[in-house]
Order: sequence, then C-alpha cells, then structure tokens
Amino acid sequence: MNTTSIRSKKVPPRATRMMEGLRDTGYDFNTAMADIIDNSIAANANIIDIHIKMDMVGEVSIYIADNGDGMNEAALEEAMTYGSTERPNPKSLGKFGLGLKTASTAFCRCLSVSSKAGKEEPIVKARWDLDFIVNVAKDWELLYPDVEPFELELFDKVADNNSGTVVTWEKIDRLIRDYADKTGSNARRALEKVEKQLHEHIALVFGRFLDEAFTEAPNVKININEVPVVAWDPFLKNNSLTILAAKQAVPVEFDEGVKSSFNINAYVIPRREEFATDEEYQDAKINNDLQGFYVYRENRLIHYGGWMGMFTKDPHYSLIRVEFSFDYTLDDAFNVDIKKSRIMLRGELYNWLKEKFLGAPRRVANERYRKGINNSVSKKAKNGAHDASNKNIGSQEQNVQVTKTKVTNAATGEVELQNKGGRFTIKLPLLDSAKDGEFYVTAVDSIDDGMLWEPAIIDYEHHAIKINTKHPYYHKVYMPNINSSVTIQGMDSLLWALGEAELNNMSDKTEQVFKDLRYEVSRILRRLVDDLPEPEIADEQA
Repeated sequence: MNTTSIRSKKVPPRATRMMEGLRDTGYDFNTAMADIIDNSIAANANIIDIHIKMDMVGEVSIYIADNGDGMNEAALEEAMTYGSTERPNPKSLGKFGLGLKTASTAFCRCLSVSSKAGKEEPIVKARWDLDFIVNVAKDWELLYPDVEPFELELFDKVADNNSGTVVTWEKIDRLIRDYADKTGSNARRALEKVEKQLHEHIALVFGRFLDEAFTEAPNVKININEVPVVAWDPFLKNNSLTILAAKQAVPVEFDEGVKSSFNINAYVIPRREEFATDEEYQDAKINNDLQGFYVYRENRLIHYGGWMGMFTKDPHYSLIRVEFSFDYTLDDAFNVDIKKSRIMLRGELYNWLKEKFLGAPRRVANERYRKGINNSVSKKAKNGAHDASNKNIGSQEQNVQVTKTKVTNAATGEVELQNKGGRFTIKLPLLDSAKDGEFYVTAVDSIDDGMLWEPAIIDYEHHAIKINTKHPYYHKVYMPNINSSVTIQGMDSLLWALGEAELNNMSDKTEQVFKDLRYEVSRILRRLVDDLPEPEIADEQA
C-alpha cells in the first residue's frame, strides 16, 4: 500500500491518562526494585546502595544509588523518556525503555533521577512529578529540581565523586497500608517486613551477580540500609548431598541461520533430616511454592517456582528445582515480557521438557521425598501413637476373642488355629512386643505386597495386627489424625476386628483367599486416597 499520499497527523498520548494508567501495569514492589537494579547493572555499576527511610511524620522515601557510568543532561532526558532509545548492548538487563518509569511510579508519585557522568562533570537531576503533571502542566513536562543533601551524601559515599546515579522515590503511596498512626509501631513493622522480603528477593534474583565465585556475570555488591545482600542459591550446589539429576545444553538455530543455545539442569536437593543443621535446612526454604523452574536471562532470574503449566505443584516434588538459562538472542523465542518476570515456551520445547527431560529428575525427587515422608511417619507411628488402642483392645480381648491359637513352630511361623470351623495349621508372622503393653497393634515399616494390615501373633499369645506405615492410607488418613486418640483408636479397632474375623473364619484352604482379600482392599485404598491432601508434617521431614 502506498502511504505517501495519505494525510497524517501526530496524535501523542495524553500525559495525565498515560502516566496514571501505567501505574497499574502489574508490578509488585520486589519486581519494581529489581527493574531499577537492572538499570544500575546495565550501567556497569558494581556497588548499589538502597535506602528505605521513614521520616518523623511517617512519609517513606527510597533511594537507589550506584557507581555506574552515569549520565549527562541529554542522556538523563533520554532515560526519563517513556519508551527511551534501545540500549546499544543487546545483553542489557534494561530491555524495553519503560522499567525505570513504570516500576517507580507503580509505587510513588514523584520519581527523581540524579546522575553524574564523570569526576569533572556536574550532577544533573530530573523529575517526573505526577501531581504536577495532573494538576498543573497537563503535559509531558519534566522538572529539574536541585539535588538534595542526602542525595549528595550518597554520591560521595557510593560513587566516590566519580560517575554514578541516584534514583529517588518520594510521595510513596502504594507500599504499605495507610495506618492511622503513620509513625507508630505497626507502620514501622510493616516497613521492616518490606525490607526483609526485598533482601530475600534480591538475594535470589541477582544471586549470580552477588556470588563472587560465579565468573560468568559481573560481580555486584548490593546493600539495603547498610546491610549487605548475600547471594542465595536455590539449587544448593555447594551441598554435597544435592543431586544433579539431569543436565543438557540445547542448541537452537533460527531460520536466518543464527545459532544459539540454552542450558537446563535439574537439581534434587536434600530432605530435612539430611541437612547438617537446622540453620542449613531453614536456608534451603523447602516448600511447595519453590519447586519447579528457575529461569535466568543473561544470568538474571526472571521467573521462579511452578511448572509453567506442565504439572501442578505437588509436595512430592518439593525437592526438585530446575535451572533454565539463556541469553538475549532467545528473547523473542521465549517471549520475554516487559517486567522480565516470565517467559513462554513454544510447543516443541514444552513437550520435550515435559515428556523427556523432566521425567527422570522428577522420579528421583519423588523417591527422595517419599523416603523422608516414610521416615517421619514411621517415627511418629512408633512414638506412642497406638498406645491407647493397645490399652483399649487389651481390656476387651477376652470378651471378643473366639479363636484360640498356639504357636507350634516358631522357626517357620506355624500356628494352630482352633475356630468355629475346626482345627487348622496356618502361618502367621510371630513378633515380640516392642514395649510393654504393645500386644495388639504394632506399626511396622513394611508388609509383603504393600498391604495395609496383616494379622500376627505377639509374644506367642496375643492376637495382633501389623499396620504398614508406608501405605498411603496410613500417611494420608492416619497421620492427619495422629493426635486424635479417639480417631486412631477407632481405625485401629476396625483393623484389629478385621484381623480377628479373619482368624475366626480361616482354614488351611482359605488362608490364601483372605490374604488376597487383604491385598485387594489395600490396593483399592491406595487408589482412593491418591487425591487426598498431603498431611501437614512437612516441617518435620522436609
């Protein structure tokens, strides 16, 4: 179509509507601060100082100072422009020319940037004040205020009178709720919580930059209110018990012949009891939300947690974390979004990850988790969980017991039964009581064929049942009720009664039939409890 003859007219966006509208692009505070840090790293800063301050009347201000390249007035105006010119370095963490403005004004109504391009250069400062735009200017009118004393202090401290930049947020109206007493303890506690969460977020998102041992990214020191941020490695690579369950470098070739690649590594981290100390376990932050993908673009984390629609989060996979790293050449292929907080996987890659790459690592994670679950369940089960049941059944044993038993061969487990059908010889497990009074219900780590329960004889005389603590029914039904004595007694009594009824009706010819019946019931119960929620025992087994 020939457009040279078509009449045209410039229709710029209205500043008031645009600025107010862009406040709601979906930033949370941590993501917004990460965008500002991106700009500092893109400007080659290796020191970034963040100050979160509350004044005497409860107004919060935030300052982000760095010793990066800095800007003269023309460059500063460009940086303050919405949709600023693309950076010359395609690897830059500042990608779209919007982050500084949209991230800042998502939380403040007054954004100032002060910058110094070199030792002999002056400090220049520019400001977007939304209240001034809305109420006075009604247009894209940038202000040039004086540099404040605290900003000058930050230049002296961080930039050492050389190049650097200070980003200032004032009129912050979307960070903490509007407390009646703005300077009270509630407001200050809320701000302390914000600061703590920011520490954790930066430690994760910029972990590769903060880690001096990681040589593929420039090293950066970041402080928040004078406290250094320490890198957090979600994969616990320095823990000797962490398993690298799968690793692959995947080549990519585009239609125009450009070649690239991305790396993907699947780590299975230790269970709780495998950590040397409680502090190490707490630092690992093992929970349901942190399983899944950790996606790095140019060594900066842009997405973490979850399976990108491949799988639902499941406690059985809380120990698997997948490192997915790529460079700027794959931005378009992965559809990196404006906040650099997510990617989208194309069908072929999605299917390969789900159906081929992740299968084996997820099995390893599941097995490791289940072993921890089983250890914890077994420990709880043997720690007096069935004492009340043993006492209750013991008080009624003589009243309900019909079948008489006699051990005839302890070596082979042969027992003579005398029940309403006659006298028969069968085989039963023979056990010694683990402790005084545990004669009727005993928790064990396994039963042949994975059955839930099995009749047994304890101390040569008491009719008993063994309960398999590794059966999912025990895990998902017993464990949530482990502290409810009445419920445990009710379930134990039911299983003991089934075992007693089996002895009352068993013969040498029906022995296998009853065993098959127990196997079938155990199989059905396994299936029925599949979708029941995991019990709240994660803190005790991880």
